[in-house]
Amino acid sequence: MVHAIRIHDYGGPEALKWEEVEVGAPGPGEARIRQTAVGLNYIDIYIRTGLYPQPSLPFVPGMEGAGVVTAIGAGVDEVAVGDRVAYAGAIGSYAEERLIPADRLVKIPDAISDETAAAMMLQGMTARYLLRKTYDVGPGTWLLFHAAAGGVGLIVCQWARALGATMIGTVGSPEKAEIARDHGCHHVINYREEDFVARTREITEGRGVDVAYDSVGKDTFPGSLDCLRPLGLWVSFGQSSGPLPPFDLGILAQKGSLFATRPSLFTYIAKREDLLETANDLIDMVVSDKVKIEINQRYPLAEAARAHADLEARRTTGSTILLP
Repeated sequence: MVHAIRIHDYGGPEALKWEEVEVGAPGPGEARIRQTAVGLNYIDIYIRTGLYPQPSLPFVPGMEGAGVVTAIGAGVDEVAVGDRVAYAGAIGSYAEERLIPADRLVKIPDAISDETAAAMMLQGMTARYLLRKTYDVGPGTWLLFHAAAGGVGLIVCQWARALGATMIGTVGSPEKAEIARDHGCHHVINYREEDFVARTREITEGRGVDVAYDSVGKDTFPGSLDCLRPLGLWVSFGQSSGPLPPFDLGILAQKGSLFATRPSLFTYIAKREDLLETANDLIDMVVSDKVKIEINQRYPLAEAARAHADLEARRTTGSTILLP
């Protein structure tokens, strides 16, 4: 028997229960891994509250982790026993050990620690698809990114600068503004003190940005649209402040024939070849020191409820990991 966090009923952080679970042997196409670090992400809160309902209760939450392969099932050739691996997207990471489809695992080089691997996969691959696939960011691109001091935000600050783009980031405190600047964000707006729409227009001399990345949701809509140039792209990829209200698509025409998308990482990495391309690009950026993964909070896995409470209260910056 090993321990894991399980959810029996959707709710607040108190819904996270530390319990004994049976893991078992891997079936065909599966691997068993002993986890050394687990990533914490805002999607975990969406799942805990039932916003993203699961097929059955109880279940083990969590979408990201790193560890060592201890057994493989029939037909597995993606990994071998003893490999150091990491993953994002296979629910069930809040556990000391787990089973996982082997084709979701990525081998981690010696240059990257288990903690870094667990902290970077979901947020780092999210940054990668946003910057390289959803919109092809490069020299001359102007972008707006909300929550610039968060886990994805700090990676985007560094990656966007490496691509030659100019980034405007929003944050909620002077401390977070300093963190974003230190990681390469060119212009930082404290939305508690300034109107981010007016300030973005001022910074861009009235032109607007090419692309606005918005994981905040209700609180930044429709303001994000007003920051865009004509034919600009609004990327809504989360809703930390609450869901977006229903809106008439005609607003996109009124504000400049805008484009809008609601992407998910898991579509971009659904095929194994796309997963490996995305993960290996991220690994290259981290190994080359163009992107540093900032792990600013560590909690025992058994105290996942406290980690969730801190994340929801916006008391965290950068990445957070849970340690089994």
